[in-house]
Amino acid sequence: MLVATEYEDPTADLVITELNRRRVPVLRFDPGRDFPDSCVLTARLSPDGWGGQLHVGERTADPGSIRSLYHRRPSTYTPNRDDQAARFIAQENRRGLGGILSSLPGCLYLSHPQAIARAEYKPAQLAVAIREGLSVPTTLITSDPAEAKSFVSEQPTIYKPMHAGAYDIDREPAGIWASSVDPGKVDDAVRHCAHLFQAQVPKVFNVRAVVVGERIFCARITSPPGVIDWRAEYRNLTYEPIQCPDDMRRTLVRFLAHFGLNFGAFDFAVTTDERWWFLECNANGQWAWLEDAAGLPITTAIADLLENGENNA
Repeated sequence: MLVATEYEDPTADLVITELNRRRVPVLRFDPGRDFPDSCVLTARLSPDGWGGQLHVGERTADPGSIRSLYHRRPSTYTPNRDDQAARFIAQENRRGLGGILSSLPGCLYLSHPQAIARAEYKPAQLAVAIREGLSVPTTLITSDPAEAKSFVSEQPTIYKPMHAGAYDIDREPAGIWASSVDPGKVDDAVRHCAHLFQAQVPKVFNVRAVVVGERIFCARITSPPGVIDWRAEYRNLTYEPIQCPDDMRRTLVRFLAHFGLNFGAFDFAVTTDERWWFLECNANGQWAWLEDAAGLPITTAIADLLENGENNA
């Protein structure tokens, strides 16, 4: 079994510890950082698919015998210097080792890296959510300042980025949280890129639903009054487990199946009428803190799926 993630990943550590307890052989590495310095690949194609050897330090795995791969949060394949040769090497590594890891015969992926990449596009998520019958706030994606101002003037509105990339303020890492939009502050800067605006849902609490295969674990997240994005108030949140409605369970499983995913961390806003409003799905979202905070056995579910290649609901 392979676990592909960055060097310091306490979430992956939980799963690896559980797999070690079960005596399941695990090889952990960071493809984008380890290859080719401390990782050597030899892969040969046969009618049965790719086989050969993947050496990481003193450990070796046969790509043709890998039963499952936990694609957690590995580093990207990046050049180690700014020149044409280094950029070429990085791209060859991504397509070479990355291509092998994406085409392992008989391997269960949690989840497949290409499926994760497809699911990262929020416009695609929202379209699938609507198709599957989920409630989705009225949404506008635009680079037109006039359209943005008109939309924001029609109802209470929030803005949120479509990608949670790295962002620094005064050389310190920061997050761009969902926030309310003042119509008077919508200006010509909207022209610089696509912006996502949504009608603000009058929520009473949030739900994070973590789906592992077909097993679903939900936590109610209650934040202080007036807080739009609960991620900005971690120290002031309360958690409790909550049941997922049966029709919602089926919908979430279908949603993941559309993208070919075996994992998803869904975020919902819940209103007084108990209506769950879909906000987004993170195909590789965080979940470890919820295990203790809400008593959700997510580590066990992930280990079950990786070990057995099936759901043990």
